[in-house]
Order: sequence, then structure tokens, then C-alpha cells
Amino acid sequence: MSLYEQLGGEPAMDAAVTLFYSKVLDDSRVNGFFKNVDMNKQRQMQKTFLTLAFGGPSSYSGKGMGEAHQKLVDSGLNDGHFDVIIEHLGATLQELGVAAPLIGQAAGIAESVRDDILCRKK
Repeated sequence: MSLYEQLGGEPAMDAAVTLFYSKVLDDSRVNGFFKNVDMNKQRQMQKTFLTLAFGGPSSYSGKGMGEAHQKLVDSGLNDGHFDVIIEHLGATLQELGVAAPLIGQAAGIAESVRDDILCRKK
């Protein structure tokens, strides 16, 4: 069973993304990266990403992680900011009652794209 299914599928992704962005937008360490961002579109993109990353059904055909985040990296996005995002993802899943081992899996998946998001060559 995929992590997506273990977490509860589409309803869980909806709830997680909504709660996650409420935390992110309330956090002065990272909320500046979301100024002038269409948050409805951002939430949908995040839901699509998490669905794909966690093994759910997805037909994503958009930009790669590096291309999608290059402007943010150019404006200062770094490991510290990425750590804050991972922190909020974990807190979100915990608040939604997800078991610690599944939160660990989710964090590992998120961690696996760190270099791509921060536009580092592998």
C-alpha cells in the first residue's frame, strides 16, 4: 500500500495541504516567499506533488522541481527555509493524527527532493 493510501488518499491530501499552508503563511521565516502567489493554484500544485511523491495517482506534466523553484533560490531560498518547510509538513501530519513512522516516510520523501528544489547539481 502506498504512503498516499496509508495517509487516506485525496481527502487526506486536501486536509494536509490546507493545514500545511496555514502554518507556512503564518511563519515569518518563510511566508515572504509566497507574496504575490496565487495560493489556490499553489495549493493545487502542492496537492498534485504530494499525491505523486507519496505514490498516488497523478498525471503531472509541469515544470521540474529545479525549474519551478529557481526564482525562489535566486531570491534567497536555502537549506534553512527548506528545514522550516519540512518542520511544517511534520507538524501538519502529526496534527492530523498520522503515525510517527508514516511521518518519517513523508519527511524522507520530502528530503529526497531537497537538492532539486534548491537547484543543486547532483
